Order: sequence, then C-alpha cells, then structure tokens
Amino acid sequence: MSHYNTIFSQILKFVPRHEFETLAKEHHSGRSFRTASRWSQFVTLAMAQLAGRKSLRDIVENISVQAHRLYHLGSVKLTRSNLSRINEDKPYALYESLAGKLLSRCQGMTPGHNFRFKNPLYSLDTSTIDLCLSVFPWANFRTTKSAIKLHVGLNHSGYLPEFVAITEGKTSDVEIGRTLQFPHGSIVAVDRGYCDYGWYNQLTEKKIFFITRLKSNTKFKVVSREPVLKYKGLSSDQIIKFTGLKSAKECPTQLRRIGYRDKETGKHYVFLTNNFKLSAKTIANIYKARWQVELFFKWIKQNLKIKTFVGTSKNAVMTQVWIAVCVYLLLAFIKFQSKMSKSMQQILRLLQLNLFEKRDLMALLRGDSLIDENANNYQMDLV
Repeated sequence: MSHYNTIFSQILKFVPRHEFETLAKEHHSGRSFRTASRWSQFVTLAMAQLAGRKSLRDIVENISVQAHRLYHLGSVKLTRSNLSRINEDKPYALYESLAGKLLSRCQGMTPGHNFRFKNPLYSLDTSTIDLCLSVFPWANFRTTKSAIKLHVGLNHSGYLPEFVAITEGKTSDVEIGRTLQFPHGSIVAVDRGYCDYGWYNQLTEKKIFFITRLKSNTKFKVVSREPVLKYKGLSSDQIIKFTGLKSAKECPTQLRRIGYRDKETGKHYVFLTNNFKLSAKTIANIYKARWQVELFFKWIKQNLKIKTFVGTSKNAVMTQVWIAVCVYLLLAFIKFQSKMSKSMQQILRLLQLNLFEKRDLMALLRGDSLIDENANNYQMDLV
C-alpha cells in the first residue's frame, strides 16, 4: 500500500513555505486576506502551468476537482472572482523574488558549460509576446498592437535564465542589457540588436567579454592581422579600431574582428569581440551556441502558458509570466536533483499525466513500475 503524497505536493515541497511566506509579507499591499492567500494563488497558477490550463474558468474548474486535496497542499479553493482579484491587485514582485530564490537553489547543482574555458558564459536575447491593443492598452507597442518583451540572460551552465526582465514592447533590448550586472570575467554573446558602442566600452572596462556580430556599415581601420586556419572556416582575425565619428568617441578601445564561414549553411559571419585570448574558432562556436537562448524561448512558449493570459492588467500579466519562470526553475531543479538524462519536456509530460497521482516522484521519473514501487514500500512497512 502506497503512502506517498501526490506528485504535485512533492513538487511544491521544493518551494520552502517559510521563505514564501516571508516574501509574501514583504510584497503585500491592500487589505489582508480572510480565507484566500498568496500561497493559494501560487498553488492554483502553478498547477495551471503544469497541467496546461488555458482560461480562468478552466483553471478554477480543474482545481475544484481536486478540492479534497487542497488542505494537504496548504491551499484553499479560489473562486474565479477571488483569483482574478488577487491577480489584478496583489504585487507580482512576490514571484519575481521567488524566482530569484529558486534560481539560487538551482545554481549549486548545475553542470558546467560545454567549453574548455572556465569563464561564466551567457547568451542574452529578447522575445516579444504579442498582445491585443484593445485588451492590453498599457502595453502599447506599435500603432495597431501591444506587446511585452521577455529579456533573458541564459547561463550556459544548466541553461538557467539567470537574468530575467519583463518590459513593455517599446523597451529596447540594449536598454535592459546595460542594467545587467554580469559576473567579473563573464563572456556574453549577443546579436546585433544590442549594438551600442558605449555599452561595448563599459563591458570592456568592467572586464566582461562580449561576442556579437559586426554591423556591415561600421567604419573601422585594421591595426593588425593574425594568420587563420582556412580549413576551419575562418577568413580573417584582425585587431581593429573604430573610425566612425560616434563609434570612435563612444568606444575608443581596440577590438577584435573575426570572419567565419559556416560549412553547413555556407553563410559568412563577421564577429566582434573584446576577447583576445580565445581562438578565433572558439569565438565562432560561442556565437553559434547563442542559439540555446532561442531554444529556451521556444520551449517556454510551447510548454508553459505565457502567450495567452487569464487577466488583462499589467500586474496580472506579469504575475502569470513570473510564475511560469518559477515553474521552469522548479522543473530544472527536479532535473538536476534526479541526475537523469530525461529532457525538461519529458519531465513535464510525465508530471502532467501524473500530477495528482500518489506516487514517489523520483520513482516516476526513473520509470519504475507501480508494482515494484508498491512492493518496495510494503517491504519497508514490514521492517
């Protein structure tokens, strides 16, 4: 006979309740709750993310079916009006802070990145989430539509979203990039959307390395050239200095220009970096690995609910996206703790199908049969 809690209950154990309640007190505004709570809001919306629920009605009806189990989760059943009101009124900053706590727990368990150098490696990029202008006027982006932007600095050690910012669509990519405090000695790969000569100079002064693509109209002079191995696809490795009026003023330091042709696609790239130690081929490989942040955006959009929203206010939208980030970090923590080769998507699918089953979480991920699982549990009871 099994004595396990539900799979969902075991997942929630990875969120220390005392830490959550401390954060809830820090980020409280308005009147106090009578029966509802921020924990009930989190339990409900985390379940919605894991179970793939799409609407407020769908969420409430789904959780109502499990009402008899909510007590053991420390939660209460929320009505549509209660959940909607909490989403609209109670600060989303609680879940931004919770994401920081969950990230810290994951960071101690991550494997290293796939390169030989030991510098922390990040890919920085932005994904736009389109919204309807008439429904979300606060997120005005263009003449006919609204949007929010999800800015992510992805750490290649474990592919964790270490830096996350959610802004209205009009916010430029580099505006957020300037605010991020990368660790000393980090390598940051960015695309041309982050072209800012002053920022390149600031990163260099902070001893943070960047790798990006050089704009074709950039004016520069070649200071020196290094020999390249053409059989590796390299066409040039140069030390350059900007000569444009603006670029030379904002970034007076010397930089490195690398030409590379991808053998698979035949496309030619020109990279710009302030790293003079790594080989030219490694620089090209780092930029190629930047694709991991695109895969992160693709994964979270396909598997969690951040494209359709159950509330229309800025606070409700931010709450939903930040809880999705929290759920992603919970899945990453489970993956790291289990030390299994299953992908994040495989783990999520297993959890979705067994969310309210009473089974051992790690046995489920290992693929143990119910018969073996119950037999082991029965033997322990006899002892």
